Amino acid sequence: MSSFARTDTSILGRWWWTVDRWTLLALGVLMIFGVVLTLAASPAAGGRIGLDGFHLAKRQLVLVPLAAAILVGTSLLSVKWVRRVAVLGFLGTIAVLVVTLLVGTEIKGAVRWISIAGFSLQPSEFIKPTFAVTAAWMFAAAKDEENSIPGTWISAFLYTVVVALLLAQPDLGQTVVVTAVWAGQFFLAGLPLILVAGLIVLGIVGLIGAYFMLPHVTARIDAFFDPQAGDRFQINRSLEAFMNGGLLGRGPGEGTIKNSLPDSHSDFIFAVAGEEFGALVCLFIVALFAVVVLRGMSRIWSENSLFVMLAAAGLVFQFGLQALINMGSTLHLMPTKGMTLPFISYGGSSLLALAFGMGMLLALTRRRSSLEENL
Repeated sequence: MSSFARTDTSILGRWWWTVDRWTLLALGVLMIFGVVLTLAASPAAGGRIGLDGFHLAKRQLVLVPLAAAILVGTSLLSVKWVRRVAVLGFLGTIAVLVVTLLVGTEIKGAVRWISIAGFSLQPSEFIKPTFAVTAAWMFAAAKDEENSIPGTWISAFLYTVVVALLLAQPDLGQTVVVTAVWAGQFFLAGLPLILVAGLIVLGIVGLIGAYFMLPHVTARIDAFFDPQAGDRFQINRSLEAFMNGGLLGRGPGEGTIKNSLPDSHSDFIFAVAGEEFGALVCLFIVALFAVVVLRGMSRIWSENSLFVMLAAAGLVFQFGLQALINMGSTLHLMPTKGMTLPFISYGGSSLLALAFGMGMLLALTRRRSSLEENL
């Protein structure tokens, strides 16, 4: 890649000199950490569910190259094609979400997965990036004086559909992320302050309603505030892992907490990093997430296109919020929520959806001439 000259007019040559290479590097390093930590957690996790010790790691090793190809391939798209692909992906994912509610697999009381060609797919992972871009298009269309599209109302309608489908599963965590991203985009698009206050009130009312209506939400919030109120086994083991790891960690493969931590390969993989690699490596992982978020925001700071600004902001906010929720839950800074750590946790749907979303972010934040925007 570094051999490309600035005068190279090939597709890859133009891509290399216009893409944010620091963000690309940070995402690549996160993927490498994901492989290493999945290898560390796989034997214990696989053994608990009766699989070969490295079954999970082998699956992840197959998916990582595919995710990398999706990320790079998507980052080659023009702004117009990012919008088209996202809208088509959004409509397709809505259809799959409906089918999932009808024939999906129920796990722990939730219907979030559907088996397609032997692959267990979680459609809600793909709804997040595709809806962020679709909502940005509608908000931008509402501000375009050359057309009369009621973009804000269409966006609100689509948001209602998405939230209804997610709550029907139920999946409060994904609902919170989608809501936060959509509300953030709405605010950036020029939402009046009175409506900002209204949305905040509705959000608080919604969370209170979830506490009283969804038993698993009640249990997790009660356990967060009262150690005697519910099952805190996983969070206690997670905190123990960080204490065992200290500053430098016990060494790769030397962790012991993962042997009794049920979700050590997915929701609590950050605890595996804490025990085996220590606090310094955990801080480095946090820094990598910060690089992606801050680089993304800096790239759109002077963006002239409202659509690009809103779409990129939504994608980077979603990425950062998901990482924050996962690490905050693992460290007991907030109630536990089943949400993967981007590019690090085991999970095919999450990995591929994040690669698609970050590929769109890289495509939207590339440096382009006005001529290229129409390609």
